[in-house]
Amino acid sequence: MARYATIIGTGRYLPPIERTNEQFKQDMMAVNPALGEVVDKFEASTGIKTRWYAADDWATSDLAAEAAKDALADAGIKAEDLDWILLGTDSPDYITPATSVVVQHKIGAVNAGTVDVGCACASFPTGLALGAGLIATNPYIKYILVIGAYMMHKLADWKTDVVSFFYGDGAGAAVLAVSDKPGFVCSTAFADGSYHKHWGIYSGGTYEPATVESVQAGRTKVRLITPFPPDVNNVGWPKRMRELAAHGNFDLQDVDMAIFTQVRLNSIQLVMQDLGLPIERAHWIMDKWGYTGSACLPMCFDDARKLGKVKSGDLVTFVGSGVGYNQAGAAFIMP
Repeated sequence: MARYATIIGTGRYLPPIERTNEQFKQDMMAVNPALGEVVDKFEASTGIKTRWYAADDWATSDLAAEAAKDALADAGIKAEDLDWILLGTDSPDYITPATSVVVQHKIGAVNAGTVDVGCACASFPTGLALGAGLIATNPYIKYILVIGAYMMHKLADWKTDVVSFFYGDGAGAAVLAVSDKPGFVCSTAFADGSYHKHWGIYSGGTYEPATVESVQAGRTKVRLITPFPPDVNNVGWPKRMRELAAHGNFDLQDVDMAIFTQVRLNSIQLVMQDLGLPIERAHWIMDKWGYTGSACLPMCFDDARKLGKVKSGDLVTFVGSGVGYNQAGAAFIMP
């Protein structure tokens, strides 16, 4: 009997501390009055109006654990039923050990193996594809939890760096289960490592271990060094969508819901126009929750699903794009 991965539950967690664009703008203007205009431009191009932060004593694993509990409840299973936890983040608790193993402990998933997926905002569709492969090839596997979690504000100079406009905390999750009917359809992936010096945290690893000097210079914080060309997403996302259609042998017009990285609303609008799909077949959350990085795709999907915009039998695509850069896509038919 063929073994397919299907999505049986989703969940999310949004932390409680709100920082609106107006608050952000006032803080930036206290640093440099000219930054007020930058904030206005960011808002106009992204659609972001606010963002939410976790408490100072929280770590990424805490966000992930809350989203995991929500997804498990939605799926109607217990943490001890899980065989694997796949967690995508580029704001980990530690360099090592993996954040996924911390989450496994915090939610009591005593029978699950774990792995971190380090593809930044492409981690969730990558995790879905990896989970589908594990289910298809391992007869003992019944349930896999795929999580995206993000707490980049804590690794940023969020009080002084205007690029922190984008960083909001959050987590989202989906439960994959084995099925005899196709849920998972196909996946795709692409990367271009020539951009690896554009945006990241560049001190604290083996390239430059953290020193007093690197900390004082801010190199252990996330930094945008060189902006990415708009074509990275505006051209790359349609390519990934067309690859999914080719790999899965479906027509783009068959897509009922397209979930993209939640960084710029105008990018989603341009991509949907390129694909010939009505904007109503996309969903976005950056206006109310900010850019939540590795968490934004599962959070967006959970929101669309619980608002009734995703129904049984719908074909849903996920396309994510993250620093490095990585891009990944996955397509599922909803049970």
